[in-house]
Amino acid sequence: MTDTRTEISERLFRDVLGHYCTGVAVITAMDGDEPVGFSCQSFQSVSLNPAMVSFAPALTSTTWPRIRRAGMFAANILSADQAELCRTFAVSGADKFADVRWRPGRIGAPLLDGALATVECEIADEVKAGDHMIVLGQVRHLEARGGSPLLFYRGRFERLAS
Repeated sequence: MTDTRTEISERLFRDVLGHYCTGVAVITAMDGDEPVGFSCQSFQSVSLNPAMVSFAPALTSTTWPRIRRAGMFAANILSADQAELCRTFAVSGADKFADVRWRPGRIGAPLLDGALATVECEIADEVKAGDHMIVLGQVRHLEARGGSPLLFYRGRFERLAS
């Protein structure tokens, strides 16, 4: 039997997969009375019936354990004018909600003002995958507003062409 495994460098992996354009979301929850969240480009739909989504936090994330403890989360899909908000939630250890306007969603997770869409979920399962967790969420409520998405492509924020 031939060994077909190859070593893939992290840099090559990032460079090649960076050619896949993604939207950007901020995953939020309440840890007791404190809102928590982080920026995430690994958010996607998984199943129509039942309605499920997933996201993939790094094992090193200090926010993910707090979201896990909440048992529910909201995925706030960012609009084209929210790149700075994405940067705010990408910083580790800061008070990310200091200057952020939000309201509690139907299941209690923070919904960020100006988000293009919000998807509120209960955590259904999680699976370790390399240096990340794959988290499955069962959708409990969702809504969309008009506008254009914030996109991430080849290491930069992008917008749809008019």
